Amino acid sequence: ENREDMLSSKSNRLTEALEEANQLFSGVSRAREAALDAQFLVLASNLGKEKANELRSEITTFDSLTFAEDVLTFMGINRTEIDGNDSDSENMSGGYLPTNAWYKLGEEAEKYFRRAPSFHYMLGSFKSEPPVPRQRIERQRKAPGGEEKRAMPAQLKKMEESHQEATAKEVERILRLLQTHFRNDPCTPIFFFDLVVDPNSFARTVENIFHVSFILRDGLARLKLDDDKLPVIEPVQNVEERNDDHSARARSQVVISLSHEEWR
Repeated sequence: ENREDMLSSKSNRLTEALEEANQLFSGVSRAREAALDAQFLVLASNLGKEKANELRSEITTFDSLTFAEDVLTFMGINRTEIDGNDSDSENMSGGYLPTNAWYKLGEEAEKYFRRAPSFHYMLGSFKSEPPVPRQRIERQRKAPGGEEKRAMPAQLKKMEESHQEATAKEVERILRLLQTHFRNDPCTPIFFFDLVVDPNSFARTVENIFHVSFILRDGLARLKLDDDKLPVIEPVQNVEERNDDHSARARSQVVISLSHEEWR
């Protein structure tokens, strides 16, 4: 309604209308109101464009024909040449521009332009193919009656078997030493620490205590205290004595604490 008043260079009605629209936009809560605000923005932009076109200034307007003439002059055009006088000049192209005219223009324009961005496809330069569907691997269901045995790697199983074999052989060796010593001198008690302590290796001492514990667990030897309250060990002679000893006494466990200083 106030189009002419807003287009006037002396009027600030367009600026006042934009400020009022900004204040009203803070209370927009419905889609229709937002659509009206967008419609007003389009009208204000068109009015602003018309108002800018009507402004007068001392700036020289851009003339495309004059610019083209200046470019041709820079490229070395010679207006005095005649179309049919091609034989007189070897470096002319079509009788007007030199052969290096476009190269000269491109070399000058290169200073004012950055390198053009490379063009690429987001999906690549080759035709995309659908992914190969994966084959479903059916999992084995656990048996309802019991727990499924876990698969053990062959190398780990072999190492476990070799370790068990080495432990069993070491237990048998210590038992034979104990039986031989007791058979040669049955009246002399064998002190437990004299049997297991290795004066040159703390780790070997701990291993000996570990191996002797298997002998005591299986009832192949018994451990008791002498008159000085020191632990002595003696082998069990036969199966009947072993069974009687197990039936008469309840099996108990003993935890031995041995530090490196005590071992030394």
